[in-house]
Amino acid sequence: MRLLVAEADPTLAEFLQSRFQQEGFSVELTSDTKQVSKFPEDASFDVVLLDTSFAGPAGSDALRNMVRRWPDTSVILLSAESSVEERVRGLNAGADDFLVKPFAVAELVARVHAVLRRRSRPAQDVLMYEDLEVNRVSHEVRRAGRAIELSPKEYALLEYLLRSPGHPVSRNNIIEEVWKMQRDCITNVVDVYVNYLRRKIDAGSDRPLIRTIRGVGYQIGGNHHP
Repeated sequence: MRLLVAEADPTLAEFLQSRFQQEGFSVELTSDTKQVSKFPEDASFDVVLLDTSFAGPAGSDALRNMVRRWPDTSVILLSAESSVEERVRGLNAGADDFLVKPFAVAELVARVHAVLRRRSRPAQDVLMYEDLEVNRVSHEVRRAGRAIELSPKEYALLEYLLRSPGHPVSRNNIIEEVWKMQRDCITNVVDVYVNYLRRKIDAGSDRPLIRTIRGVGYQIGGNHHP
């Protein structure tokens, strides 16, 4: 397993390098944003630990470019900023997880292993429900043959709903699984993104697929009325 630590604090970076080497990782360090861009696009990092003070705001172009260049690499943001808005920006930009400084290194190690487990789980390459088709490899989405462009977080929400077609999923579970935040961080972000999805997935169709289940949450398909 290869790990890139992009951390502005050299003492912390070296400590993380030593700790993850004990876990059997091959670890590279960088404290220069320009150096990151010099790594080839086929660099086979499994995980990047990205300091937001090093890369700029959590939703910055630096993060988006990293996710775009290395789509198979998990990114965990490390930030001194603890606001919900900061976490939402980072996760919307494509990060897999977010940890607030100061943190317990044991928790960071556990989170790295968790994102690697999620990445390695065998899964269907294509999810289909009625005339909706989602390619989990290319992230291409089509409805009745029509290509639909989704943001990374819209895609993650749609894929999560498609894991339980015809069954309701609570807002609490969505916020935990898609935004990787605790249930007490509930905001209206779930409702906002469901509305984004509705406009894109159900637009122009006489059969809406995304349904609101009052008092519970949302689901794909089923016999409930939207």
